[in-house]
Amino acid sequence: MYIHPPRFITRLFPSLRWGFDPDEYAGRVFLTFDDGPTPGVTPWIVETLGKFGAKATFFCLGKNVEQYPDLYRLIIDEGHVVGNHTYSHMKGWGTSPERYIEDVDLADSFIRSNLVRPPYGRITPSQARRLSERYNIIMWDVLSRDYSRILSPAACLNNVTRHMRSGSVVVFHDSLKAYRNMSYALPRTLEYAASLSLKCEPIVL
Repeated sequence: MYIHPPRFITRLFPSLRWGFDPDEYAGRVFLTFDDGPTPGVTPWIVETLGKFGAKATFFCLGKNVEQYPDLYRLIIDEGHVVGNHTYSHMKGWGTSPERYIEDVDLADSFIRSNLVRPPYGRITPSQARRLSERYNIIMWDVLSRDYSRILSPAACLNNVTRHMRSGSVVVFHDSLKAYRNMSYALPRTLEYAASLSLKCEPIVL
């Protein structure tokens, strides 16, 4: 999996948001968290962000929002933005546009956001075209790979700090699987951002 998306992929999907213009968004970065809300993880993320005065975007699974509404409310109450990560973490590849959009719309009944991120980044041109009629599809330009069990916490942090710049959209995960790496990398990423005078903001479109 690429840390920084190859140019040919971004050119193939020009309507998707792969990051923000570094000049227009100078001094700002956008941390995002996929797959939550998750008991024991979401509160820690929210608390850690709060210590640095940082705001983020949480791309939530509809099924998790349905199961943990209090954690979902915590995210919103602390001033963060939420986005749609489908209801069931559905892969776009090998799924009909109708079935995929049905899953996104089911999640929307719980999340109510105009932001969508496809799980695994796997989405077909047809799915992207139809979703773009009603949603802003947010990808990334920096993938931490915090979910990797063979990646060390220090390497996870390096994936972020090596590529992060003004306008970057950085992916972490709000999950038990990613917690080992994410819990090491997140506070250090926030410290690094502060050292560069980069403000962590939520995505608002």
